[in-house]
Amino acid sequence: MSNPIDLKKIFPIYKVENDTIISRTGDLTVAFEVSLPEIFSLSNENYEAFHQSWVKAIRVLPKHSCFHKQDWFTKSSFSGMTNKDGSFLSEASNQFFDKRGFLKHQCYVFLTKKSANGKSVSSATSGLFYKSPIPVQTLKASFINDFYDKANQFERILEDSGFVELKRLTNNELTGTKQGSGLLEQYTFLSKPSEKLVKDIHLKDELKIGDNYCQLFSLSDAENLPAFCASRINYDKYSTDKTKFSIGFASPLGLLLNCNHIFNQYIFIGDGAKTLKKLESKRLRLQSLSAYSRENLISRNATQDFLNEAISQQRQPVKAHFNVITWDSDRENLKSIKTQVSAALAQLDATPKLETDGAAQIWWAGLPGNEAQFPMNDSFDTFTEQASCFLNLESNYKVAESQFGLRLGDRLTGKPVLVDISDEPIAKGICTNRNKFILGPSGSGKSFFTNHMVRSYYDQGTHVLLVDVGHSYKGLCEMVNGYYFTYEEEKPISFNPFYLSDGAVLDTEKKESLKSLILALWKKQDEVLERPEYVALSNSLQGYYEKLNRDKSIFPCFNSFYDYLKNDFATELKNEKLKDKYFDLDNLLYVLKPFYKNGEFGFLLNATENLDLLKQRFIVFELDNIKDHPILFPVVTLIIMETFISKMRKLRGIRKMILIEEAWKAIAKEGMAEYIKYLFKTVRKFYGEAIVVTQEVEDIISSPIVKETIINNSDCKILLDQSKYQNKFDDIQNLLGLTEKEKVQILSVNKANDPNRKYKEVFISLGGQVSKVYRTEVSPEEYLTYTTEEREKLKVQEYTKKYGSIQKGISAIVHKKNKDS
Repeated sequence: MSNPIDLKKIFPIYKVENDTIISRTGDLTVAFEVSLPEIFSLSNENYEAFHQSWVKAIRVLPKHSCFHKQDWFTKSSFSGMTNKDGSFLSEASNQFFDKRGFLKHQCYVFLTKKSANGKSVSSATSGLFYKSPIPVQTLKASFINDFYDKANQFERILEDSGFVELKRLTNNELTGTKQGSGLLEQYTFLSKPSEKLVKDIHLKDELKIGDNYCQLFSLSDAENLPAFCASRINYDKYSTDKTKFSIGFASPLGLLLNCNHIFNQYIFIGDGAKTLKKLESKRLRLQSLSAYSRENLISRNATQDFLNEAISQQRQPVKAHFNVITWDSDRENLKSIKTQVSAALAQLDATPKLETDGAAQIWWAGLPGNEAQFPMNDSFDTFTEQASCFLNLESNYKVAESQFGLRLGDRLTGKPVLVDISDEPIAKGICTNRNKFILGPSGSGKSFFTNHMVRSYYDQGTHVLLVDVGHSYKGLCEMVNGYYFTYEEEKPISFNPFYLSDGAVLDTEKKESLKSLILALWKKQDEVLERPEYVALSNSLQGYYEKLNRDKSIFPCFNSFYDYLKNDFATELKNEKLKDKYFDLDNLLYVLKPFYKNGEFGFLLNATENLDLLKQRFIVFELDNIKDHPILFPVVTLIIMETFISKMRKLRGIRKMILIEEAWKAIAKEGMAEYIKYLFKTVRKFYGEAIVVTQEVEDIISSPIVKETIINNSDCKILLDQSKYQNKFDDIQNLLGLTEKEKVQILSVNKANDPNRKYKEVFISLGGQVSKVYRTEVSPEEYLTYTTEEREKLKVQEYTKKYGSIQKGISAIVHKKNKDS
């Protein structure tokens, strides 16, 4: 066994100061942490524009410099989201996703300016074997300032592209502090930022760092490169016959390679004119030798093509190298990792080389600040445009910057991410309203998504009013102890619009809503309300509430109001000799009698429970059994309108939401189209959002309300699985104003779901500018709360009755299921 070498003696970094790494050979390096676009979120045009931005940025770097992009992908696990509400379902969700594995991604760019001599390094002269004093030129201010100026230009070009954000790494981030390791230490020991641990590094026979066995796969020979490269490639898993889904050309070596790995991308900028001159000399030599060997002839032609392209298209000749370093603590896993890397490179049509003898030098050159010591015999000649194709362009899904949103999962692993589709888009100028339009056929997971969204909003303080026709929200309503209004023979639907909560007064808005209600019960739609009748209604309501204030024993409801009209108000009109002259009270009492006490609809307006609609934060109006009723339905829709408008105007500074499921079709038929129009145009002014949910494409096409009002005033469009409509999706695309990128994303939904997990995907577009596909994956407790399967609902009801509450009942079902499995 050879004697160990003290790392301090060969460490190539001299010092770090002014946020710059200075090597022992006088090379200067500045480092940036880069925030890349989210994977699966870019279009073909985006990839090309992003690629050109990298090309432009690299071209500003000076001669004898090095561009090094280093992407870290480390296995990690989800550790839970902070839940301020601490609700039963939030905690169940955290437990369900706890320890969910994913690849953590960090991206760095290092720009290195070689010391003035600009000498190239080969495998035989690696920095592992020598060190030299700092050249005098490195200490000159002009040398340093010129490099900083180029680095700033590089940063500005990339940030101006709009695709990335760059943050200059500081001294502490590079070298570390007492609390954690810096980037230099993390690379040397393959450690986490929180670790402060020195590890042995074994270079003989194999590359081993601490307990980790490492493998290094390189693309360093032009013969092993793909014949074709571009800014993007097709991702077959998400493609259809009609659409081709794009990912970055190098994405198979990024997040799609599911193992611990570092993807190093090097582009070395030399003296372009000198390089072309050397190649010209090489071409002449090969020309003279081409008659003796076909290989020489082929090499001559290749060199000539390279020179022709460089001159005719003004290409920048560079040298490039790409490698993937993988590691695992279990030697048995190395074989499967090798297979994974080989398969990933095969997707690029490239042949990897497993480095053995040269692995140590290549790994050592990847140390931030040591790029100038890269063994150049392991690089190949190319142009900036081609080399930039091999850059990893994508990162993980980002978590919303705001503290408000709903939990969804990324497409690759289902790792929970906080997604804000209400506030953040407005703050960033992406959207102008919070309204949402949801389209999803039966079985697409629509009810699960809407339940999950509504529950998330409710848990964060939102007042939620739901109008439904399919009992999709009954379980959630019971879970949050909300009001559930529905019509059943043994328990008919009932309200009490005459009730005023504690502290409330009969304001103009309340009086107008009650007048509208009485008018709807009294007059036909085409009948005109005379001015004296309007005044009489106003006076009757004013007198009724004055009487309630005097006599607290009277319970406010329609019955007591009817009694007041029949007795007190009739006497008042008689005394003033107004009865029958201007106002036909007998006609009004006769028409309203069916809603009084034992009348046919005596149940409707005399509720004694679920009274305080203004302060109740979760209300469901289930209209399934009355949507075609000529009397009940118009009255209920009026109460829905009054309830939400009251919340809009009176609950200042409180978020409120109205979600109308398939009931919007029935509401529109009853002449409530104007209300929906008003709602979608004005709700944003009151910190609210209106949401319409529909199943069928035909509903959109046939309804002018949806086409003209709802879609135009819904900046957030949410679509679930549309695969059954892919042959006529052009109509939907034109109607919703979707881009080609959004069309490709929508038709990729549920195309390659993980068979080992139960979830559906959902597409979300914000203002036509930002669009992504997410997983809607829920915990077993959430599933049982949201389910619309009759068998499962009956089981929940059975266990709820047995254990005393829906929470305890669901917990018991889940516990039993886990125990049995």
